[in-house]
Amino acid sequence: MRSQKKPGVIINIGSAAGLYPMFFDPIYSATKGGVVMFTRSLVPLKRHGVRVNVLCPEFVQTDMVEQMSRKIIDSTGGYLKMEDIINGAFELIQDESKAGACLWITKRRGMEYWPTPEERRKYMVNPNKSKRMLTKNIYPSIQTPESFQKIVVHTLSHNFRNATRLERVQLRLPVEPHSALVKIIYAGVNASDVNFSSGRYFSGNTKEVASRLPFDAGFEGVGIVASVGDSVNHIKVGTPVALMTFGSYAEFTQVPAKHLLPVPRPDPEVVAMLTSGLTASIGLEKAGQMASGQVVLVTAAAGGTGQFAVQLAKLAGNKVVATCGGESKAELLASLGVDRVINYRNESVKDVLKKEFPRGVDIIYESVGGEMFDLCLNALAVHGHLIVIGMISQYQGEDGWKPKNYTGLCEKILAKSQTVAGFFLVQYAHLWQDHLDKLFDLYASGKLKVSLDPKKFLGVASVPDAVEYLHSGKSVGKVVVCIDPSYGQVVAKL
Repeated sequence: MRSQKKPGVIINIGSAAGLYPMFFDPIYSATKGGVVMFTRSLVPLKRHGVRVNVLCPEFVQTDMVEQMSRKIIDSTGGYLKMEDIINGAFELIQDESKAGACLWITKRRGMEYWPTPEERRKYMVNPNKSKRMLTKNIYPSIQTPESFQKIVVHTLSHNFRNATRLERVQLRLPVEPHSALVKIIYAGVNASDVNFSSGRYFSGNTKEVASRLPFDAGFEGVGIVASVGDSVNHIKVGTPVALMTFGSYAEFTQVPAKHLLPVPRPDPEVVAMLTSGLTASIGLEKAGQMASGQVVLVTAAAGGTGQFAVQLAKLAGNKVVATCGGESKAELLASLGVDRVINYRNESVKDVLKKEFPRGVDIIYESVGGEMFDLCLNALAVHGHLIVIGMISQYQGEDGWKPKNYTGLCEKILAKSQTVAGFFLVQYAHLWQDHLDKLFDLYASGKLKVSLDPKKFLGVASVPDAVEYLHSGKSVGKVVVCIDPSYGQVVAKL
């Protein structure tokens, strides 16, 4: 193929025995392991138009496999169908980004690539450096204005509109040596914006927190690098980036360059992958210890983060249950592959879980709090994991967010060896780039859908409206503000 300059794809047939040991036939395991490493070492052939990939199915019904204990095969879900192998082959042929890829296929987890990005980090030197250096400048040059608009918190209050104001400030140039100036194109709206405006994410008493006023609002955004400091050499002007630092509700923001996450495009779908997508991806893996063959419940599942949680749980080979309020939300969840949608406006969540899942739920991804938390805890299975990512029902009380007492919590989790784990994304910053890459790859390959709420919010001045809309309970999918509508149209055309 190379000598005749005929591009194409070669699919090597490996085996799951090449990924983990097969004790009754070590020679077979060694040969298949060799096939895997041989294939992964042929990545450079992609430059010549030749992509070599390897399929590693678990148990296919052959004479050799039939010599194994049926108990072992049944414990993994049984034999794979030939259709599964064919689908895997087509996956490796059609996805032109795959070269030297190893596709592991099991009944338990479906199709997944090995090694994972996290495993690659263990042996690669500066795994993200080359990706950042190769990011192409494909966006028009940005004229930096003398001034710009931003949302500033001037009073501590859980009422976001009352706590903030729109200000026009001077743009300070040159950029600090280790920083970058980013033009924000889209910013994401989060339930916890009201916690930030009330000062709940700062340590200290009320007087100490108030001394920080005024401070910039907004957690996440995507945009384009407009200028860089003299000491920044890993990222160029014109590079599309994501950021998760305070101050994204602004037309421009200056941040330490080391905190920027290179992305393929500054699209609103990428905004959804930031706080919402990363919380689901990292939270299910680390706090939930998610495997496959489990029952996973997601509350407020049609929201920004819930939509990712249900899909990632499904992709991992689990049965997914989801709660929501409203027909449009239920329809969205059904379209995302949820096995059982519970619309609490039509039926009792408690009754459904008790009747249809009597042994309990293995993993619960919980963001509502209050009565829903109590209900979830009672529905948790033995050895179950309940992940607390928020408690939106408690954020908008008359006096703001007030902690609640959960009587008997210790006794309940002790009796069933359960785990209730809090998850706060900021404490997992070292995993952001890997999981963002994974989410974008899933999205680009069509395996992950990103739902954006259809309601449009244009310009920085619309941010308070967007925050209130999110807390109204009417939103379906991720709520996003287009900070610069005119530039957003340019990006869409590109």
